[in-house]
Amino acid sequence: MPDFNLNRRKFIQGATAVLTLSALQAKGVSSASTLKNMRVGLIGAGWYGKSDLFRLMQVRDIDVVAICDVDSKHLEEAGKLISERQISRKVPKLYNDYRAMLDAHKLDLVLIGTPDHWHAQQAIDTISSGAHLYLQKPISIDVLEGEAILSTARKHNKKVQVGTQRRSTAHLIDAKKSIIDQGLLGKISHVEMCCYYHMRKNGNPAVEPVPDFLDYEMWTGPAPLRPYDGLPHGGWWRTFMEYGNGITGDMGMHMFDTVRWLLGLKWPEKITSTGGIFVQKGGKSNIVDTQTAIFEYPDLNCVWQMRSWGTPADPEYPWAFVIYGEKGTLKGSVMKYEFIPVGKGERIAMDVVYEKEKFPADLNEPRIELHTAPATRQHMLNLLSAIENDHLPIADIEEGHISTASCILANLSMLLNRPLVYDPIKKICIDDPEATKLLRRPYRAPWKHPFLG
Repeated sequence: MPDFNLNRRKFIQGATAVLTLSALQAKGVSSASTLKNMRVGLIGAGWYGKSDLFRLMQVRDIDVVAICDVDSKHLEEAGKLISERQISRKVPKLYNDYRAMLDAHKLDLVLIGTPDHWHAQQAIDTISSGAHLYLQKPISIDVLEGEAILSTARKHNKKVQVGTQRRSTAHLIDAKKSIIDQGLLGKISHVEMCCYYHMRKNGNPAVEPVPDFLDYEMWTGPAPLRPYDGLPHGGWWRTFMEYGNGITGDMGMHMFDTVRWLLGLKWPEKITSTGGIFVQKGGKSNIVDTQTAIFEYPDLNCVWQMRSWGTPADPEYPWAFVIYGEKGTLKGSVMKYEFIPVGKGERIAMDVVYEKEKFPADLNEPRIELHTAPATRQHMLNLLSAIENDHLPIADIEEGHISTASCILANLSMLLNRPLVYDPIKKICIDDPEATKLLRRPYRAPWKHPFLG
């Protein structure tokens, strides 16, 4: 079998190295922006919140006026790092309560990087305050939270970019344009998606006093209040369904959103899922370690498989999608894609595009995902274009809602052990009152669920 087309690979890598700026300038975003001195705030100043903000600061001279975190150590560290990167060298105002931050400042744009259980309420409050929004995924932990964010964004005519940056990833953009849109796959009737990372944290840490620097009550917010057993930062919170949607709602949401974007899919007609804690039975974690979900479309099934144990089905693609067409197969991940034709056609491949020379500061940033940084920068530029030129961003809130809600519905299908059909107009699970009740999680008092329908 012939090797990948290396000349094509080298050409694409060179051409796409400048994709971020040139493509967005063609859409009306330029370095001489029409929106000067954009006032920006950050809610959730931990690892990924800071990372998103730093990518924005790399592509636009903004004024980071305020940041919020319930961990005073995170907050102070973030304030210092931001001041070092700001042209003004100004330290942003520091807040423990995001509501006080929104009340005190007229912000143009807010970035939210908090745990999933906070996304909906903070997003709605941010949009209602008059700011545009960059919202990390998944957008919600129940389906009706997502509906509430969507309706609020449309009511206030604010742009919301969801952090599903695969839609802004250079090699995947090329896969869409060069493979799928050119019809090289032919009729597509099966998709497989997977995550086999051993990322399900587990263990039995002891309950301990809450440290003085953490407002654990505010960290928990509308979610159930678990006994404090150590800092939830660093991913410990993700191992509990109280605060998120498991690995399917985290990693699966990314891959399903990518597939929907590549293939132009909207809501699935039916969702079926099975799974459970089959192997990793020790410890406190209550998210599943094994799950399969099927998202059904006409003449097309999109199948998701996750295991947090064992080996991946394909070691080169441990977190990936595979799109099967009658004329060939497209494999894709955050690191590369490859097209394998049926018969003797040309194999086509492309690796992730880095921007280490263009943005050398990336190399010194702790915990940065170097392969993701270029995509996040382009995602930010696309949001700025949406704000300034009044178009929907590439990862608009409606798209984020469909991808998030579909994964939540998969979890509900697994819980109830039956297929579910969601009606986004009536906002019910058709012929299933029990499932419909589960579309809205209870909120801990005094917080009130934002969906009023």
